Amino acid sequence: MNMNVSDFLEKWGRTLFEGPLATRTAPLESPRELAEIRFAILEEVRRHSYRAGARIVFPFDLVRVNLRGVEEARAGIFRSGFFRQYLEHEVCANLRADSVRFPDQLRLEVEVSVGLPLPNEPWLTVAVASVQPAPGARPRARLIVQSGSANVPDVAIEKPRVYIGREVDVYRNGAIHRRNDLAFSDESVSAHIDYDQATGECRLFNDRSYPRGADSGTRIVRDSVSREVPRDTRGTRLEPGDEIHLGRAIVIFAL
Repeated sequence: MNMNVSDFLEKWGRTLFEGPLATRTAPLESPRELAEIRFAILEEVRRHSYRAGARIVFPFDLVRVNLRGVEEARAGIFRSGFFRQYLEHEVCANLRADSVRFPDQLRLEVEVSVGLPLPNEPWLTVAVASVQPAPGARPRARLIVQSGSANVPDVAIEKPRVYIGREVDVYRNGAIHRRNDLAFSDESVSAHIDYDQATGECRLFNDRSYPRGADSGTRIVRDSVSREVPRDTRGTRLEPGDEIHLGRAIVIFAL
């Protein structure tokens, strides 16, 4: 009977790593089995997953693994395409098993450092990232609802301007004025996002009217720092992972 990819990778991982890694000694102070590497990667992926509406999402499309203190004789194994494919398969399989939405182009990279790690340097680090688009290319951007009652759980930024408001259809003088792509029925929200083809940037504009000196009601939280978004003609540049706070509603900007 033919073995599928999943069975092959599982058998390959057990055969190649369980025995050799459990019995090796120098230069590592203790053996690092495949299960330990796999567990650390999956934990980091889970840590960066979050609930957006009714779904749990992992918006990043790159997982970087850095292994240190690897023997020269085994460096080729860890740098092999099979090892990377095995770990990538495990990450995707676990996300699917947990019903987590993740990018179709999710991939994993492995960097290997030969020799003893520096004092207090971890033997394994895992990081997640969103791959930046090439200059002039349209970013694969999405707005993911994390908090608030919205008409949809997420919106892809696939056109020059995306509108955010309280109702889907906004009327003035009996005629439709604009149609909001993302609408929060329980918040006083009015904003839009523009894609600047010249710079490759997405910028958030606050369209909400508010008294002079009052809070604009629109903020971006980045690196745990809250920044107010005033109503102006320049807008505020968005970066991957930004939390857009629209009143009590929260939207994640993801690439």
